[in-house]
Amino acid sequence: MRRFLLDTNICLAFVRGHEIYKTIVNELSLDQDDSISIISIVTKAELLALGKKRGWGIKKIQTLNKLLEKLFIIDINNSDDKLIEAYYTIDAFSQGKLKERPLNSSAKNMGKNDIWIAATAYVAQAELITMDGDFDHLNDEFLKIHKY
Repeated sequence: MRRFLLDTNICLAFVRGHEIYKTIVNELSLDQDDSISIISIVTKAELLALGKKRGWGIKKIQTLNKLLEKLFIIDINNSDDKLIEAYYTIDAFSQGKLKERPLNSSAKNMGKNDIWIAATAYVAQAELITMDGDFDHLNDEFLKIHKY
């Protein structure tokens, strides 16, 4: 079974009805039985915050809820601490401070929510789907990334 973790911007594309979401679903076969789509609880919170701040109407909120019903949502509360370990490891790596795994480039400042999202994908052994470059330095190091 293939696992995909959707970044916030991918979910936002769905809510806004952008064609890129349909392209991603088709290219990666997200709608197939052998595929599971996941988000971090952080993404859900970011989407709800955006909706609140931008005054989304009932139609957009319903569209968001339709998407959320189809996704497996991973909470950051993980009793075995794997997610927390992945968070601090990815953060240290991104800053070039992980001695056993050098960055081999200048430090990358990731937003704290992006670190949670990357750590969630890593622990879930999911391929990350995104539209921004904040995760590029993690590709093939911690994650497989599909960038659109």
